[in-house]
Amino acid sequence: MLRLMPLLLLLAACAVQPPVAQIAPPLSYPPAARERMIRLALGEWQDWGCAQTGLPGQPVAACESPNTPRPESDPQNFPRVLAYWRAVPNAEGAIPTNRGRYDAALRGQATSPALWAEPYWSAAFISWVIGAAGVDTPEFAPDASHSRYLDHLDVLAAAWPALAPFMPREPALYAPRPGDLVCHDRSRRPLLAWADRAAERGQFRPMHCDIVVAAGPGVVEAVGGNVTDSVTLSRLETDGEGRLLPKQPPALVIMENRLGRLPPWP
Repeated sequence: MLRLMPLLLLLAACAVQPPVAQIAPPLSYPPAARERMIRLALGEWQDWGCAQTGLPGQPVAACESPNTPRPESDPQNFPRVLAYWRAVPNAEGAIPTNRGRYDAALRGQATSPALWAEPYWSAAFISWVIGAAGVDTPEFAPDASHSRYLDHLDVLAAAWPALAPFMPREPALYAPRPGDLVCHDRSRRPLLAWADRAAERGQFRPMHCDIVVAAGPGVVEAVGGNVTDSVTLSRLETDGEGRLLPKQPPALVIMENRLGRLPPWP
């Protein structure tokens, strides 16, 4: 069940996106940025203990961690989630609240909600990975809300289709590749298509995105934060062309990662 985002995040999510005509042209990044995104996502998955969900089977990336997966409420995970929240500009409400919960955990006291149980930190995780990979804020605007950073990517794609670092793709028509973002609408009234988002751009909408780390015959593997209270690898079923099957929780949009795929890079 979805938890309510703090009022601070909701207010921040209501900010108006600048008009498309005012968006500066994005810079082109080398392939190393996309490759680093994938390595960082997989590295965090390893550090959290290699939690896995979705299709059964051995992931393409072998788990090298000897640890049993630990949930977000384990005090050992406090600095990990703190680092994700430090990567977004609107995390002030999350950090002091959970510092108090962490202090209680160190003294053996239980809290309700538990450590890092709220607000959701999945968008902070994506923001941390992409920022740590070296992508600057004009090309990816980190945010505590998936819908807000997706709005920024969508505006860039509309204003600069030949230069945008990420391009929205229809899940029924596009086969995701490593580095792409697979995004779902988690609201009670999901959008029928990503194009419908333009009418409400700038408003908060519960969403979730994962970073594709591998794609093989019949399966796409993607890593996301705050999935089963951990950083988790999801194995998603595809058709013979590599497109996600709609029988699983349907994706609303796939953001094609074009880092390192635009001029002057090969």
